[in-house]
Order: sequence, then C-alpha cells, then structure tokens
Amino acid sequence: MSDTAPLAAIRPPAPMVLELAWDGDLRFRGTAGAVSMVMDSASEAGPSPVQALAFALAGCMAMDLVHILGKGRVDVKGVHARLVGERAPDNPKRIVAMRLHFVVKGDVPAEKIDRALSLSRETYCSVWHSLRQDIDFRTSYVVE
Repeated sequence: MSDTAPLAAIRPPAPMVLELAWDGDLRFRGTAGAVSMVMDSASEAGPSPVQALAFALAGCMAMDLVHILGKGRVDVKGVHARLVGERAPDNPKRIVAMRLHFVVKGDVPAEKIDRALSLSRETYCSVWHSLRQDIDFRTSYVVE
C-alpha cells in the first residue's frame, strides 16, 4: 500500500466558470451552470456586487459553522447570521471593516462555536481566503 494520498485528493477543484450579461442600466444577469442571479448597482433587482461579496463571505462562514458543528455531533436547531460592513467614503469605496454576528439555536457549547468559527476563518472559508491580495488577477477583452 502506498503512502501517497489518492490522486483525487491532490487535484485542485475544477475551474469555476460564470457568465455575466448586461441587462440594462447597471444591472447584470449572471449564470454559473444551472445557477443564476442578478446583480444590480442600485440594489433593486438583486444585490450590488459589494453586497454579493458580503453575502458570499457570510454564507461561507455560516455553512462552515453548521457543517463543523454537525460533524462534531452538535444538535444545532437554527443559525442566523448578520453581517455589518463599513465602506471607505472615497472610491473605490471598498469594505474596510466587517462584523459578522451569529445567533445559534440549540444546546451548543460556546467553545464548539469558537472552534468552528476559528476553523472556518483559518482553514476552510474559501471566500475569506479569496480576499487575499496575492491572487493572480488578470483582465482581457475583445471588441466585436
């Protein structure tokens, strides 16, 4: 028997592919496989891009929390998350601070919640780790 990990364990996930199509004004309809959403700068037809980013972070950590607690055989009855983000006053009006608060329902020990949130932030939340400045980000274009 080999000491190496199975091949599937060392392959990176398949590339994520999504498409955006302009839907008028500052609104775009996006698809990723069978999933779709609308992003709207005015936050009317859907979340703004910054709101979508905040939803992604809060959702990632909330999902990690539920998953880790479940793996620890903790009987979670409910989870509610509230993210408050502060933005810079000047362009690009980036997020400069975020506070993510969870309400966990059930007989859940505080130390298990602390551990799950720590694991999410330090190891598992791909959204949090995708906010790093060392991401290789490039743009390209064609004119038709």
